[in-house]
Amino acid sequence: MSRLLDEINSPADLKVLTSKQLEQLSEEIRQELVATVTNNGGHLASNLGVVELTIALHRVFNSPKDKIIWDVGHQSYTHKLLTGRRDKFNTLRQYEGLSGFTSREESPHDPFGTGHASTSISAALGMAKARDLSGENYNVIAIIGDGAATGGMALEAFNNIPHLGSKLIVILNDNGMSISPTIGALAKIFSKVRFDKRYYHASEKSKKILGFLPLGKKLWEFGQHFKSSIKSFVMPTTIWEEFGLAYMGPLDGHNVRDLETALMQARDYNHKPTLIHICTTKGKGYTPAEGDAVYFHGVSPKNKGQIKIAPTYSDVFAQSVLQLAREEPKLVVITPAMPEGNCLSIIQKEFPERVFDVGICEQHAVTFAAGLATQGYIPVVAIYSTFLQRSFDQIIHDVCLQDLHVIFAIDRGGIVGDDGKTHQGIFDISYLSLIPNIIISAPKDENELQHLLYTAVKTNHPMAVRYPRSVGTGVSMDSSFHAISIGTGEILRYGDDIAILAIGATVSPSIEAANELSLMGIQTTVVNCRFVKPIDSDLILDIARRIKYIVTVEENVLSGGLGSSILNLLHNSGISGVRVKNIAIPDKFIEHGQPSILKAKYGLDTRGIVKETLSLIAEIKKIHC
Repeated sequence: MSRLLDEINSPADLKVLTSKQLEQLSEEIRQELVATVTNNGGHLASNLGVVELTIALHRVFNSPKDKIIWDVGHQSYTHKLLTGRRDKFNTLRQYEGLSGFTSREESPHDPFGTGHASTSISAALGMAKARDLSGENYNVIAIIGDGAATGGMALEAFNNIPHLGSKLIVILNDNGMSISPTIGALAKIFSKVRFDKRYYHASEKSKKILGFLPLGKKLWEFGQHFKSSIKSFVMPTTIWEEFGLAYMGPLDGHNVRDLETALMQARDYNHKPTLIHICTTKGKGYTPAEGDAVYFHGVSPKNKGQIKIAPTYSDVFAQSVLQLAREEPKLVVITPAMPEGNCLSIIQKEFPERVFDVGICEQHAVTFAAGLATQGYIPVVAIYSTFLQRSFDQIIHDVCLQDLHVIFAIDRGGIVGDDGKTHQGIFDISYLSLIPNIIISAPKDENELQHLLYTAVKTNHPMAVRYPRSVGTGVSMDSSFHAISIGTGEILRYGDDIAILAIGATVSPSIEAANELSLMGIQTTVVNCRFVKPIDSDLILDIARRIKYIVTVEENVLSGGLGSSILNLLHNSGISGVRVKNIAIPDKFIEHGQPSILKAKYGLDTRGIVKETLSLIAEIKKIHC
């Protein structure tokens, strides 16, 4: 039996469907989402929650002429299915397949590439103003979740809306129960009246008439105050209307017909920007996801995950910080809306008053930490590499300039895989290395991670500890912590022919590469650099005086990373005759795909390190010949 979904090749195909067919289509889409996401991995609960909204959007508006912008973009899977990408949907988040987020490169129906939260309204305002300046005629719609709407960037955009005055539709997808709205007839009546042109004209005429009557101005002001008081009592409109938005809602986000009515009213309303407040259920239609939307927010690929022979680095981080919190009463933890991803539940359970989830507000998280540090507390900012870059100014101005004792626990450092370009943690070493006063480190394994965290607690300066998104190497764990001298590396393997200087997750494949090279008669020294800033100058210069071939390896962009620091050190030291090859991420944004595929492509696995090392030796021999 053929599916109705298989007949939808563009949004135009949706416009002829009956109500019964729309219900069937919604069910088929949910089945497709569950089947694909549980196999490939990805964001499940959030996508199940916006099926009806996506259908309604594409029935009312005409994409790609009308611009539909999904905040974060992780809930755009239904949008992809309905905009000509259904045949490729089985490649979602696979190497060279569909992205897990919106992408301008992928489809004209994706007007803005996304991956980080709170960007949609700013982008939508830009598009709306561009439309006005060009004299064009199209609609701009931004869909933002209640979580992303708390982000500072979203609030900045809301603040700019009344100043620009461009026609814009914002859809607030409320699925977190942070607001307790009333869904029913009264809310619908208010919305219908407010968006009725006759109401607008009657309101304006009434204001003019009252202006000619004795006490007319006071009567008008009283009426406005009374209306505002009533609206504030029955629905959460006032805050949005203070932002210059005409408010509609709350609406049932799973009722296609009601959504279409609201969207058409907003589309045809030209007096001010509008906000449509809808309420949805994350995981809608899939019982496991409805019961645990947090767990089903991000799903790991079926039979493609790592065999967990060791705890993840995130697990070790949390266990280590819990132990440190027991020993240090002024240690606190801050996370910008990622308590689960950073494995903080065990710390929250024992010390709920010392773990702060500040929402999707990375800038605030860092300066909040700085404020705590000024009063003698030791804040640990637990954050993904890709999100830390959003707080670059605060790291410089509020933490490092004042040399405050803030610890940055940088999860997902390096290649993260299926989330792709917007989430690869490949810039942190470079952009942090620019900043005075900060110490930057990365452990070679999970045991060293716990010691670096202890070192950070005992070091009265800003310090970053960077670790990958993966299971550990399976080494035995020391039962007690010890401090590591700041700026010291260690030699893990001795050899006289060539030296490999690696950091973090690249140390292990570098050792394996050295073992393979030894079978070819090439004896290799392997160094765990451990610190990028300060670098172990004495150790590296000593090696450079003895060994003239050096390879550096890092999961970071080449510019400004470990390799760059070593080249600068060698140049400034006056040591000549040393040939250096840097293995790092090239000057490009890295696509999505399994980490093993991407590391192999960019020469960061054992085979790649061996190949690049041999090529360096071949270059030298060619020169001498």
